[in-house]
Amino acid sequence: MGRRARTGRAGTTAALLAAALTVALAAGCTGTRQGSGPANDDGRGPGHTQEGGQTPDPSQEPSQSGPSGAPVLAVKIDNARAARPHTGTDAADIIYAEQVEGGLSRLMAVYATRLPKVIGPVRSARESDLELLRQFDHPTLAFSGAQGKLMPLIDKAPLNPQTPENTPGAYFRGTDRAAPHNLYLHPSRLLPGAPGADALTTGFTFGAAPDGGRKDTSETVRYPAARYSFTWSSSRDRYLVAMDGTPAVTTGGKRLAPATVVVQYVKIRKSDFHDFLGNNTPYTETVGSGKAKVLRGGKAYDVHWERESATDGTTFTTSGGDPVNFAEGQVWVLFAKAP
Repeated sequence: MGRRARTGRAGTTAALLAAALTVALAAGCTGTRQGSGPANDDGRGPGHTQEGGQTPDPSQEPSQSGPSGAPVLAVKIDNARAARPHTGTDAADIIYAEQVEGGLSRLMAVYATRLPKVIGPVRSARESDLELLRQFDHPTLAFSGAQGKLMPLIDKAPLNPQTPENTPGAYFRGTDRAAPHNLYLHPSRLLPGAPGADALTTGFTFGAAPDGGRKDTSETVRYPAARYSFTWSSSRDRYLVAMDGTPAVTTGGKRLAPATVVVQYVKIRKSDFHDFLGNNTPYTETVGSGKAKVLRGGKAYDVHWERESATDGTTFTTSGGDPVNFAEGQVWVLFAKAP
């Protein structure tokens, strides 16, 4: 998957979000335009049970491939404690973790090689997502909504925004947990099939491990109010994920286990946006360069990352400038604050 860097970008926004908010409210959508949704979209306010939904299907059967040249599907995933376990995250090709308000974290799952039947819980987008997603050709972004002042930027971005507001048939509310942590997506109602590995224009390379490295079988990444741990399993040839000290599993009981973990040290600064409590929304800068740590095969490699522009993928190289290959399989990228 994604064995080449992106060489060109094309396309402008093909769809604008609908203005009518009544549909979203009736469906229990969270994080829509400012003032239209519940004030607990950051996962810290009180929720309520939404009746009339259905329990997520934990099946992870891959879909048929979609048409050549189709875009990736990126889904914003709720990662508050009340949102776990997740559904469909083990089918993602890449999972990005970023800091949000209050020191919490949120995930973005990117799908290209297969689509699960259900993904979620789905939550709201952030300004940083627009820069991160520019590396893909007109990606489809599934999210529950966004802060009102951010929506015009999403409308203008070169992506296909899909929320319960404009595609209500693609989303449903589960009954096993309280809103806003129970919004789920049927990805097949947004894409005809998995677009394939060529859609992953991330700049990542896959193959044999680089020379060197040091033994590292356990790594922890901390945010102000969230913690991720990765423990190497030699029997599975994967890293077992834990979140806030609890093993991370899907709703079907499958342990999340990426083949490669990247801790990418970036600048995290204040943005022009705030949540409903007045907390500033962090902005994660993914264009630039810096240090990173790549975990694969029970070893850690200290590397250099670089992304020249938003339309480029990110390259990871050794001190000698050689590309750092990732192991075949799911990749987790955690954006950590540079020291």
